[in-house]
Order: sequence, then structure tokens, then C-alpha cells
Amino acid sequence: MATLLETCEISPPPAGDAAGQLTVPLTFFDIPWMHFHPIRRLLFYDYPCSESYFLETIVPKLKKSLSLTLKHYLPLSGNLLYPLKTDDEKPIFRYVAGDSVSLKIAESTCDFDELIGNHARDADQFYDFVPELPPVKDEPEYKTVPVIALQVTLFPGRGICIGFANHHSVGDASSILGFIRAWASINKHGGDEEFLNKQGGSLLPIFDRSVIKDPLGIDSKFWKVMKQIPLKSSSFPVPTNRVRATFILHQTDIKKLKDLVLAKKPGLVQVSSFVVTTSYVWSCLVKSGEAAGEEIDENVLEFFIFAVDVRARINPPVPGNYFGNCLSYGMAKIKHKQLAGEDGFVIAAEAIADDIKNRVNNKDEVMKGAENWMPDMSKFGGVRALGVSGSPKFDFCRADFGWGNARKLEIDADKSSMSLCKSTYSNGGLEVGLSFTKEKMEAFAVIFADGLR
Repeated sequence: MATLLETCEISPPPAGDAAGQLTVPLTFFDIPWMHFHPIRRLLFYDYPCSESYFLETIVPKLKKSLSLTLKHYLPLSGNLLYPLKTDDEKPIFRYVAGDSVSLKIAESTCDFDELIGNHARDADQFYDFVPELPPVKDEPEYKTVPVIALQVTLFPGRGICIGFANHHSVGDASSILGFIRAWASINKHGGDEEFLNKQGGSLLPIFDRSVIKDPLGIDSKFWKVMKQIPLKSSSFPVPTNRVRATFILHQTDIKKLKDLVLAKKPGLVQVSSFVVTTSYVWSCLVKSGEAAGEEIDENVLEFFIFAVDVRARINPPVPGNYFGNCLSYGMAKIKHKQLAGEDGFVIAAEAIADDIKNRVNNKDEVMKGAENWMPDMSKFGGVRALGVSGSPKFDFCRADFGWGNARKLEIDADKSSMSLCKSTYSNGGLEVGLSFTKEKMEAFAVIFADGLR
């Protein structure tokens, strides 16, 4: 349980907004995420301190640095405006002077070491440490949707957790990581000079939508589909009746998996750590369903879907500090009986590696058919699919607020997705986060460990 100590609203300093208002249109990369559930992340830091020190020193500093950070990320202080006259207008992000971000301050008596462990823990308890996005509000011509909310929770004498919840349409993982690292840097150094000067100022976010080329008017096509779906406030999916656990693939494990794939498929390229990790988890997951008593048609298709940052993959390329969504996707599909079979891991690795080689890393193919993404998404309703939240490329744990690197990252991965990040326990290793029923988690853990042996 977490006890709420304070709820406050943090605004950018007035000097950060000369015009008093900023509007940013949504691109066709942003619009498909409008009705997606919020992305929830938790960063746990080892930092033993008292409640008085936390409230008198740490919290005021976090508030001040957050305000200064928002000066550079004005759209996060604002709202997504969903037009009621949808025939004439498209949604936009709008910031006006006085807009703010909700920040909650809390304290918990939960066992910090239990929470940052890797073993199976009650999934629902983590929702105490991540805030809900404020509800949708009605204006005469718009519905306004807050795009981010924050919570800082103290575990007295042990550590601090910072919880983030953001609307996916405002930005992808690359963008949100940039914001979190900026806040961490400004908090650690007591000002934004270090952030502004680092890498020649190239960390400053770019909101200019003209860098996204859309000659086919895909944004209008996507909006035509999305405006038919009622806009709703988000809510926590509790009770989930699930447990959360983290599984580590050490560098030696990853090498063994790569060697196994290449021994059976010597001509295969793109056999990366991402490929062998995700294909191994995917095959173990499919096998664990049967071990847990699920009845599955052996001929049903199993899908694996992963997001792809295409900033550097499209022509012309988009700057790395572009703030927004800039995602395509990769996909593999395999019959259940093949994936659940003895060679399921190798078959999965081949399918994922081939998609990365032939489409994801091919500038002529990665955006091909983008105008059909919305219709194609509807085809995946009800299919058996595994998705991925996070990436080893986006190291959230290196966000140092002055307390060192985070000890643990938890991403709200549901039962149809896995989270993936660099391991804080194993140099060169990767951490996989999963959330299943207790029975399925136990079956998965046995199959995962046996396969590595």
C-alpha cells in the first residue's frame, strides 16, 4: 500500500513560453495510438533516507527541476485536444500558459527488496506506485486529454520509486526516455546548463512535424478511422489476478542461443541479442500454455509483433531528438505446432531475423503500405500474439537523478506482451518482464530454465 502525501500541479516557468501557446499536430505515426492504454513505467532507486529529508529536500528539488524540464517539453504540460466537430478538424497537442503536469508524492511501507526482486510477485501491488492519467475533460469544442502524470514514492530508509504514465500518442519510448533523462540531469546538476550543453545541444527535443513526410495524406485516412471510436478516460486493469516476474538472460546464455541458431542455420543474418532473446521467450511462452493446461489448436497461427524506431530508417531520415512517435513494426508468424515443437526456438529466430533483414532494415520496405496500417491492425483482434514493450537500446535505468542509476525498471506489460531492457544484474545481459497467472508463470519458469540448461 502507498499513502498519498501530496498531489500538486507542476507548470513550466513563465519565461519558458514567450508566445503563451504552442500547438503541435499529430502525424500518422501518432494517431493510431490515440485509444491505446497509457504506457506505465516504474524506476526503483536504492536511496535510503528519512521521510523528513525526503519531504524537505528531495521533493522540493524534484518539483523545481521538473518545472525547468517542462520548459523544454511544453507539449507534455498541455493536452491532447480531441475535436468534437470531427469533420472539420484533426486532433492536436496544445499547451497554453498555466497548463501543468500532475505530480503525486507518496510513501509506502511495502518491502522494497521484494518489489525489485525477480521472482513472481503479485502484479497488482505495482499499481500503487504509478499514477493514473487525469480524466478526460469536456470543453465547448474539444475533449481535452492530459498526456502524462508522475508519482514519486518513498520507501523510508530504503529507496525511492518514480512512476510515469503517458499517453502513447504523445511520444514513443525514445521520446519519453529523452524527457526522463533530461529531468534526471537537471535534478542532479541543479539546473539545465549541463543538459543544454551536452552533445552540443543535440538532446533538446524537436517538435517540428514537417520532418515527417506524408505525401499520401495518411494522417487524414487514419483520423477517419479513429474518430469513429469513442474517447474514454483510462483506468487501471485491477484486479489482474496475475503475478509479475523477471527472467535474466546472461551474456553467456545469449551467446549459447546465438551459437545454437547459427549451428542449425549457418547462413542466417541479423542473429542479434534481440532476435535470440525474443524468439526464445516466445517459444517458451507457447510451450508453457500447454504445460499450464491450455487447449490450443495446433494449426492456429502464433504472431510476434515488435515496434521499430524508424527515425534513421526512412528517407529522408528523422532527427534522433525528434519528439513524437516514429514507429513502424516488425512481425513474424508461425503455426503453433511448429513453435511448440523441439525446433520452435530456431524456427522463431529465423522468422524474426528474416523480417528484420528483409523489411525492417530495408529503407524501401520498412514504410511500404503504411497507408494500410489501420485496416491491418483490425485483423489482429482475437489472434494469438506476443508483443514487446521496451528495448535494450533505451536504457531508462541510466536516468540518474543524483541517486545513481536505477536498480530496477518495471514496465506494465500485460499478458500478451513482454518487457525487455538491459539487465542491471548481469553485465551484457538482458531482462525480460512477464505478467501471467501463477500457474502459467510456474510452467514458463521451468521451461525457460530447462531450455538454457
